[in-house]
Amino acid sequence: MAGVELALFAVIGVAVIVTVAAFSKRLGIAAPLILVVVGLGLSYLPGLPTFTVPHELILMGVLPPLLYAAAVNVPVVDFRRNFGAISSLSVFLVLVSAFATGWLLYVLLPDLNLAAAIALGAVVSPPDAVAATSIGKKLGLPPRLVTVLEGEGLVNDATALVLLRSAIAASAGGLASIWDGIADFGFAVVAAVAVGLLVGIATVYIRSKLHDPVLDTAISFVVPFLAFIPAEEMHASGVLAVVVAGLYTGHRSGSAFSAQARINDSVNWHTVQFLLENGVFLLMGLEIRYLVEEINPELLTVGESVVIGLAVTALLIMIRFVWMGPLILLLRAKVGYQERRTNRFRAALDRLKLQEPGDERAQRRANRGEQIYRRRKTDIMQLRAEGLDWRGGVVIGWSGMRGVVTLAAAQSLPEATPYREQLVLIAFTVAVVTLLLQGGTLPWVIRALEVRGINAAADQRSLATLLDQISDAGLRVLENPGACLDHADVDPDVVERVRQSTFLRSELAWERVKALGVGASPTPQLQYRELRRAVVDAEREALLLARREGHFPSRTLADAQRLLDLEESRLKPRLGEH
Repeated sequence: MAGVELALFAVIGVAVIVTVAAFSKRLGIAAPLILVVVGLGLSYLPGLPTFTVPHELILMGVLPPLLYAAAVNVPVVDFRRNFGAISSLSVFLVLVSAFATGWLLYVLLPDLNLAAAIALGAVVSPPDAVAATSIGKKLGLPPRLVTVLEGEGLVNDATALVLLRSAIAASAGGLASIWDGIADFGFAVVAAVAVGLLVGIATVYIRSKLHDPVLDTAISFVVPFLAFIPAEEMHASGVLAVVVAGLYTGHRSGSAFSAQARINDSVNWHTVQFLLENGVFLLMGLEIRYLVEEINPELLTVGESVVIGLAVTALLIMIRFVWMGPLILLLRAKVGYQERRTNRFRAALDRLKLQEPGDERAQRRANRGEQIYRRRKTDIMQLRAEGLDWRGGVVIGWSGMRGVVTLAAAQSLPEATPYREQLVLIAFTVAVVTLLLQGGTLPWVIRALEVRGINAAADQRSLATLLDQISDAGLRVLENPGACLDHADVDPDVVERVRQSTFLRSELAWERVKALGVGASPTPQLQYRELRRAVVDAEREALLLARREGHFPSRTLADAQRLLDLEESRLKPRLGEH
């Protein structure tokens, strides 16, 4: 009967998630906010059992696929450009927040040792970007703000969980000194990056050799666990390994996978991400009742625990806002420094060309230098165009909602930890208050600050320009169509149809800007598809080159890739064609 009840609850849970998600779009409120309230209300229904989810299920069963689903959709170019801001928020701010809140708890709870207090500080320190980015994308936040929030949400979990493990070990006497903790932290990061890269490289290679979408999808579903489990067994950060594997897979998918594989991945992982992230917020609401009932009032009452949770929440919000001021100034100064450094690189490159004009080896070095220079110059242009000002700093500062990791990590505290039930309730208080307070008011903050996001007309113009650029590469194929079809006799009407199809796509994009197998005797239809596929292949190479050079925004490149993917899947040969 337990299995039947579990299956029934799962079905009801999915139905609730889908219903809430559908209504949240009409209400203009992020679904995670509503799901927490709905879960809390459902937990008090008569006859409904108490919900407790083992933390291992969240940390090992939910977190890896959830982070992987987010990582494969983060453009590596944008992640690299904003690495300074992301690392500042996801590593250093998490550490400062953990130690500051740990010290506050150490002062307020006399029987709690400092290491255990820092362990809870690590639990509540990493924000969850799910609610923030869903609200931000809906309201049209600038892409750089969304990238910073997504990148922070990917990496800060690894920082918090590694710190949590070290703090628990120190609390139990497993670490001899602070240097042991630093060494453990360093090893966890380096080993996780290595494992993530190895898994990413291996799985991308294997999937690139498969032509069955079912087999490809099956492998894609186990990639997060292939990265997470070995890293955890090595006592490294499994979360970081998953993120690295996801970033590498997403970056290589444009050149290594078929169009159909990319389309399948997009649909499958968006579905997985939707169910898992919303399911966790529903469970968060359902578990609050159980947490309250487990509190021993002789140690610390429910009210006192909630008050301490509110104090921790206020401290976390204050630290985040204080952190944002110097970070914004530092990022602006860094752009100026990068520009001066790039100009010096340009001068050195010009001198190299003048000194050894006939040296072939020097010419290759100069060509590589030109590529580096163009990338740096483009980075500076994009960073200046999407610069972070004080308004962006306020939005990021107010986007400190806690969620999945706080839910799971709080329950992983050892049973022998003093005030354990109260500490878990404190963590949940922080998560629920930040989610409802900051998440509920974030749309108002964005509108009040008049933060302007994506310009639809400018994006469409950028897309049309990119389509023109890659179409030029594709049309050059038509200068010698016989080379693509392995025979010289190509129907001129077929060539013209392919040419017009290429023009039609660009013309349609510009109109939107103005408005806002080979055989002995191949049929014309087969010739058209083969020749059109050759054109699309050349356009894809041009698109990959444009992505490496970074002249276009990542969202424009993604739109262009989706167009090519759809066309390539439409041109796939039918059964019986070679």
